[in-house]
Amino acid sequence: MNYFLTEEQQAIVDISREIAQKKIKPVREHYDVTEEYPWPIVEELRKADLFGVYFHPNYGGLGGGGMELCLVMEEISKACGGIALSIACTALCAFPIILFGTPEQKKRYLPDLASGKKLGAFTITEPEAGSDATATRCTAKKDGNFYILNGTKNFCSNGNAAEIYTLFASTNPKRGARGISAFIVEKGTAGFSMGKKEVKMGIRASPTYELNFDNCKISKDNLLGGEGHGLSVAQGTFDISRPGVAAQALGIAQGALDETLAYAKMRKQFGQSVLSFQSSQHMAADMATQIEAARALLYTVTKAMDHELLQAVETSEKSGKAVYDELKQIASRRWTKYSAMVKLYCSDVAMKVTTDAVQLCGGIGYMRDFPVEKFMRDAKITQIYEGTNQIQRNEIGYALIKELSQK
Repeated sequence: MNYFLTEEQQAIVDISREIAQKKIKPVREHYDVTEEYPWPIVEELRKADLFGVYFHPNYGGLGGGGMELCLVMEEISKACGGIALSIACTALCAFPIILFGTPEQKKRYLPDLASGKKLGAFTITEPEAGSDATATRCTAKKDGNFYILNGTKNFCSNGNAAEIYTLFASTNPKRGARGISAFIVEKGTAGFSMGKKEVKMGIRASPTYELNFDNCKISKDNLLGGEGHGLSVAQGTFDISRPGVAAQALGIAQGALDETLAYAKMRKQFGQSVLSFQSSQHMAADMATQIEAARALLYTVTKAMDHELLQAVETSEKSGKAVYDELKQIASRRWTKYSAMVKLYCSDVAMKVTTDAVQLCGGIGYMRDFPVEKFMRDAKITQIYEGTNQIQRNEIGYALIKELSQK
């Protein structure tokens, strides 16, 4: 299918695909088994400037948007969804700073994230606050020109590999959701330490850690988006970031289909290839159709979002106002519904396709030395993080009801 990518976008696809196939595919099993962080691959991604495809040139980026990030995520995830998270997690850290950061915050943090010199992470989940982020117990108490952080965050992707974190804590517990604020926290800050490393079903090349804060003192200059506006920061970020999860899911699904078709064409049963049976062809047809439908939805929504987002980013660089404030002047609506749709649909497709891939490959599909079971394990998390798919359906449903009330 021709999606009429620009010359620059096609170049991004080509270099991402080359790294995925030549550098990542041969070692993906190693990193899945050992759970080591893939630093040699990260260095390849740095040299190719793939961390910076969606950053403004003022911060060392290539000037693209969400579409460019999704193209990278899709290609890398075709080889390994876990390794792709080195870029995705850094993006999830960067988006709040891009959208809500002051000029000073952007100058301080974005160049290192754009170059991949420093990796990023986003931490909002707590033992008692998952889908319900308003249940945050981590606190940030104002103390002169500082905030004192106390509490625990868990399930932090990119865990100890990151050096810059966007974090959410309550600055006024009595105000509930309206008392949550967002902060930028740097690794090495006194009082900030790593807790346990999680052992996961999939995406095992990406470390997931518990983060502990014990009287962790950070400057008031690290407050992001204003006190009490943390949930707005999180929601505004997810509107932009969820297509990245969708792209990861799409890549996982495509990678699984590619491996399955190659095997089914070669594997002989009853004197003919598995793929020559009509039942197998019907399964493959459904898998391919679902993937292409997912890709069409993702690309269409992301291109439309970028039409407004890139304009807001450019205006922000001239005005000094936050990108999110400029975006509200340009956009007639938030992208919550469509962002939820692409995350929901692409991740459900990934789970369906990878499950069918295991089935179509038969016994070998269930074995650890054949890649499709890894695709299936990696796919599952895309239905869970950045809002479970039940939450995505809630978001879409709320949006539909709101639209009906305005007619």
